[in-house]
Amino acid sequence: MTTELILLLAIYLLLIVGVFFGELGPIETFHRSAPRLGAQIERDISIGHEFQSPRANKGVRWVE
Repeated sequence: MTTELILLLAIYLLLIVGVFFGELGPIETFHRSAPRLGAQIERDISIGHEFQSPRANKGVRWVE
């Protein structure tokens, strides 16, 4: 019984570690997608995409 429990826990641990540290884990996914997300946010801020004045539905005037 103890041997089966240890084997099941080892398999469970390997699966969990594989999920978090593997190629498709959240850490690796963040490292691959963060530059693209940052570029999109920077582009949206620079062109004022979807930034509107609440009163007149006009774009926000950017002061540089």
